[in-house]
Amino acid sequence: MKITKVSPKEISKRLNKPWTPLKLLNVNDHVVRMALFKGEYHWHVHRGEDELFYVLKGEVKIRVKEGVDVVLGEGEMVVVPRGVEHAPVSEEGALVLMFEPEALKSRGDENASGGG
Repeated sequence: MKITKVSPKEISKRLNKPWTPLKLLNVNDHVVRMALFKGEYHWHVHRGEDELFYVLKGEVKIRVKEGVDVVLGEGEMVVVPRGVEHAPVSEEGALVLMFEPEALKSRGDENASGGG
């Protein structure tokens, strides 16, 4: 079995288009993805999976339709439980790792509430 080392810092240099995740690694039936968050992403929901966001660089606000928005700085993370409608925002731009099931559609259900 081959063990693969990954450098998020090096891979981040290839991220030039916001909201376009790159797959870094697989862990069992999950995947680690990295994306540049910049501007506002649409409202969406993942009906069958939780989603974890870990901010490597910058600041991200996770807006929550029915609940309290969460602001994450560098080195902070949050799990958005399945079924929670949310919309990430980063005005200045941020590098974010996402830990999620491999089968998860990175773009979520775009028609969650007709908004965003």
